[in-house]
Amino acid sequence: MDPTGAAHHAVNARLRERGPAAPVLLPGDVEAFAVTGHEELRELLTDTRIAKDARHFAALQEGRVPEGWPLAVYATVEGMTTADGADHRRLRSLVTKAFTHRRVAQLRPRVEQLVAELLAELREFAEKDGTVDLWEHFAYPLPMNVICELLGVEPQSRDRLHELFRVLLSTDSKPAEIVSAGRETAGVLAGVVAARRADPGDDLTSALIAAREEDGDRLSETELTGTLLTLTVAGHETTMSLITNAVRALCTHRSQLELALSGAVTWESVVEETLRYDGPVGFFPFRYPTEDISVGGTVIPRGTPVLAGYTAAGRDPRTHGPDADRFDVTRPPDQHLSFGHGPHFCLGAPLARMEAAIALEALFGRHPGLELAVPDEELPPRPSFVGNSTLVLPVRLGG
Repeated sequence: MDPTGAAHHAVNARLRERGPAAPVLLPGDVEAFAVTGHEELRELLTDTRIAKDARHFAALQEGRVPEGWPLAVYATVEGMTTADGADHRRLRSLVTKAFTHRRVAQLRPRVEQLVAELLAELREFAEKDGTVDLWEHFAYPLPMNVICELLGVEPQSRDRLHELFRVLLSTDSKPAEIVSAGRETAGVLAGVVAARRADPGDDLTSALIAAREEDGDRLSETELTGTLLTLTVAGHETTMSLITNAVRALCTHRSQLELALSGAVTWESVVEETLRYDGPVGFFPFRYPTEDISVGGTVIPRGTPVLAGYTAAGRDPRTHGPDADRFDVTRPPDQHLSFGHGPHFCLGAPLARMEAAIALEALFGRHPGLELAVPDEELPPRPSFVGNSTLVLPVRLGG
């Protein structure tokens, strides 16, 4: 797997040619498998023979994973993403109330306000040639502020957390960088917990602390900080990339943009097609077979880490047809797996969908002539085969 994250879709196509499940080599020479077929991935995500707990990760348990491994955070963080069975249900139940449809609907006015504020000052950040980095001044601050307000993370901690997450989530980070960033992240999140414990508020962190203190065996301290890490990362990284990828797709497919601007399709349809066509998550680590399993005729040995190939599945022609590589906002929206499937389906999916639709409608409603300032293929990719997006998004806003 290319740790630089270059050419996601070309890599996906090559892997699909080798079958719906293919052996891959991760950084550190760790052997794994990538599942790239839509139907095979859908089945894998609900297979009871597949675990998320790293106790089933053979190479890790046998000491064959190097220290400072760039993918370690995905395996070792304590929280919903690495829990199975009753533990997973226990952790998920504590967080579910923050992402109910009612709670998300209540967040809509705040999301609309943040979008309006960001758009109002966008031109102030324009360079002399008229370009603005839409990633830095719109796609990133919107979801970061929303999730941090929901969690009760103070503003002074937000940018630093994002910088640390960028190191932790980059698959080409150096071991020493990973170790240092991991320690500092734990310290920052511990500070968030301490602040909310001293001054509880109407936020999810305060609610999680209260639940832990009411029944001490329900949520350990490491589970608490691990849950905060998971929610903060997932709550801004994926939505940030979703907005970025949607803008790129619309700017390079102007006829599709016109359909949305004219009202022929909804902005929600634009979001769903972006999730399928160029979703924010490429290959998500990890799942581990608890016994040898067959996926699309390929045997994956027990204890081997498995990557869920979401962007690959999104363009699987066996499911999405011979035009799977085409961005088409009129496509039926119920086919992709970008938020997962089964017990670990993304809790934040309704919030991400709402944020992206509001952001795109307001952005192009205000700047219908917005265009990329450089060719899409020249935009530097995020250095990761897990996250799928670009590091910057220079645009010209138009008249």
